[in-house]
Amino acid sequence: MRFQTPLVPARLVRRYKRFLADITLEDGREVTAHIANPGAMLGLADPGARIWVEPNDDPKKKLKWSWKIVELPGGERVCVDTGMANRVVREALEAGAVPGFDGYDRVRPEQKYGDGSRIDFLLQGAGRADAYLEVKSATLLRAPGRAEFPDSVTARGTRHLQELAQMAAAGHRAVMLFLLARDDAEILGIAADIDRKYADAFREAAARGVEMLALGTTITPEGIDAGVIRPVIEP
Repeated sequence: MRFQTPLVPARLVRRYKRFLADITLEDGREVTAHIANPGAMLGLADPGARIWVEPNDDPKKKLKWSWKIVELPGGERVCVDTGMANRVVREALEAGAVPGFDGYDRVRPEQKYGDGSRIDFLLQGAGRADAYLEVKSATLLRAPGRAEFPDSVTARGTRHLQELAQMAAAGHRAVMLFLLARDDAEILGIAADIDRKYADAFREAAARGVEMLALGTTITPEGIDAGVIRPVIEP
């Protein structure tokens, strides 16, 4: 997935009100950027951090900058815009680049299912069972190589697991795909200490047949590419 507009480097001044960040551009200007991330962003929003932002000239948008990537002191890059996850996964699915999902020639986003909900992707193909696939962006890392989800309490995420479990119990293929949105992650774990209810729902969904997958990434200021399937560790 290529970014729509080339990213430019900046420095983080502060993140506040969850979706706003004051940043300093290389020319010295201090501006406010939008950050599409409702989570805690633990370890990713330290003042002075090197970040990459996307400019826009859309007159309908109040903020002209969007924070996409943070570059950590060791050079590791993390995509902090959780909205990017679905774009990365969709391109990978359509290109047949996600192991286990070849043969699906229709990738339909935002389809209604369950009790008034929408699934991120409904995959369909001749001779293949319909697959209901939900995507989550994992950015938290507290131990080397181990990404975790979630980074804050997520009642919405718990509900998604419960709905997938219902689809699996009804005989459908149901998949939770965690996109490892950082290039130093090799496995995915569940942060049970942050959200016990989510961990319990994860175990229940897995027991009822929901497939749990993690997909690695390569992240650069030019774009984000899906990588290989990584292990998921049950809580």
